[in-house]
Amino acid sequence: MKRNTAVKMTKPRNKLSRTLFEKDGLSPSSEQSLGVDKPLLLYILLLLFTGSLMVFSASRAYAETHFGDPNYFIRLQTVWALVGVLVMLLASRISPAVYKKFTSFGYAVTAVLLLLVLVLGFTAGGAQRWIGIGPFTFQPSELAKTMLILVLAKYFSNYKDKVLLYSEKGSAFLYGTVYPALFFLFYAILIMLQKHLSCIIILFALTVIMLFIGGSDLCRVTLVAAPAVAGIGAFAWFTEYTQRRILIWLNPELYPTDGGWQTLQGLMAIGSGGLFGLGFGNSRLKYSYVSEPQNDFIFTIVCEELGFVGAVLILTLFGLFVHRGFTVGLSNPDRFSRIVAIGITAKVALQVILNLAVITNFLPNTGISLPFFSYGGSSLVVLMGEMGILLSISKTSIYHR
Repeated sequence: MKRNTAVKMTKPRNKLSRTLFEKDGLSPSSEQSLGVDKPLLLYILLLLFTGSLMVFSASRAYAETHFGDPNYFIRLQTVWALVGVLVMLLASRISPAVYKKFTSFGYAVTAVLLLLVLVLGFTAGGAQRWIGIGPFTFQPSELAKTMLILVLAKYFSNYKDKVLLYSEKGSAFLYGTVYPALFFLFYAILIMLQKHLSCIIILFALTVIMLFIGGSDLCRVTLVAAPAVAGIGAFAWFTEYTQRRILIWLNPELYPTDGGWQTLQGLMAIGSGGLFGLGFGNSRLKYSYVSEPQNDFIFTIVCEELGFVGAVLILTLFGLFVHRGFTVGLSNPDRFSRIVAIGITAKVALQVILNLAVITNFLPNTGISLPFFSYGGSSLVVLMGEMGILLSISKTSIYHR
């Protein structure tokens, strides 16, 4: 009787975690021989191709004005996209067991890179977040998102029994909430020094998601999450850099040429697209209206050129990717692989949601890029590396393809 009670107490309390828990111990089927999940690979390549096309269209005016070459950004983005595809293919050939083995080392190396940014990094846009490597720049905070997912997945796979033993309240709270939260806190402190609030928000949201799918008790997670949210809010409000952004967010019309310009022009671009848009390449507001339209506000140009229909089709493609990513994760027999797949997929979904919230002024403009679409070398290569990990995991997922 005692044994049955103990087993019951070690089952996760939320439905998703129970689903993950029940997959433990299953054996891969013969369908592994099919290799990577082909629909997932197709969605990834379609998003990459569509995003690159939009960088080409959105960046031409800005590139011509600032660099004298309308193809400046798309040429660089094409190089990064090709490098990203190569990284994805290489990453897809590495076993998830290898990723698990070297996760702790990768987490530590990323921490060192975050420290180096504070010493050797250069400043752009009022923030010191980049390391220069010859003609290239690298943003370690992008890698931090990936490593946080991996290290928390490894933690929850190694300490599953202690996390899920709810009969021992103190121990379950420490192993299920406090200890994993320290992985986030360490990175958050280093990134806070870089004035990178958007990255801290994403890392925090990812941590909560990972705690949830790892089986942590939600009531206890809330006890830790509530003060963390209050702390991030206080940091934002009492830091001049972010306080100004909040004031602009609340009333962008009061700052039409100083801070609110990007938001107001972005909203105008979204509205001017109508149902079917002005046509690919025909945006008017990318001509010195939407600032740096190839970056975080690129989806406003998508709406202007492709209209409501085009925007919905692209979001549908993101939705298909997210659904397939979750399917790959939920169907994998290995706990580490399952949590990593769901974490990576959730990260993409989270950034899409936050980016849309920013460009529509539901959230302050904090510099959140749109995966596969926003221009950027290091972010795209890291993203494609994550896609490679996801494809690697798909090789051993058990489901009908």
